[in-house]
Amino acid sequence: MPTALITGASAGLGRALARELAARRWRLIIDGRRHEELASTAAELTPTTDVTAVAGDVADGDHRRTLLAAVRRWGGLDLLVNNAGTLGPTPLRPLAQTATAELAQVLQVNAIAPFALIRALLPSVQSAGGVVMNISSDSAVEHYPTWGPYGASKATLDHLTATLAAELQAGLHTERDAGQQFTRDIRFYAVDPGDMNTAMQQAAFPGEDVSDRRSPADVVPALIDLITHRPPSGRYRAADDVVVPDPSTRAAVAS
Repeated sequence: MPTALITGASAGLGRALARELAARRWRLIIDGRRHEELASTAAELTPTTDVTAVAGDVADGDHRRTLLAAVRRWGGLDLLVNNAGTLGPTPLRPLAQTATAELAQVLQVNAIAPFALIRALLPSVQSAGGVVMNISSDSAVEHYPTWGPYGASKATLDHLTATLAAELQAGLHTERDAGQQFTRDIRFYAVDPGDMNTAMQQAAFPGEDVSDRRSPADVVPALIDLITHRPPSGRYRAADDVVVPDPSTRAAVAS
């Protein structure tokens, strides 16, 4: 039975993906900051598959160590999905009016914490020949007024993803994994899911009706397409039920 760790799985895209993987008999480790919503998700999924729910903030090192312990208990990891994220202060405001500490907090949650999880869990994913999937945004490659901190954090995450893929292609390995080169079966994906009808989208557009955006469940088939068919590592956009390479970047790194 394959194992997945999905951050930010108490709602939105993370919860929708967890539901689909559970239906496919994946064993799940899920996290989220909202304890009650996470517990509700776990209760829904438990009759279908094995679920470990760990409430907490991915920016908290102690919480990440608890997630690592859960992975070790199950002996490995086939899929890491870095989905947890934050918009930063809302209502959104111009970058010039954003405090340095506020920018640092968004970067910590959206880029530093995913990198910390990748670095710690890479040997497990490497052993399984698995997939690291980082949920990105079009704001990583476009410059939308008031979206500066969020866009900068997702651009950072995209760059980290692409560099990991390039190092994989070059056959490099990290110092802590000396003697264990990346297996070329690993995939690193940055995925732009597009606008969705989520609480985060509503927070970004207070007072607007966001019900015309796609449901997170409508995006999941594209993520499953990546996980199942394993195209080259790179940046992809969710389009209908499949993913397509993003033409705004060097989307794919052969591996």
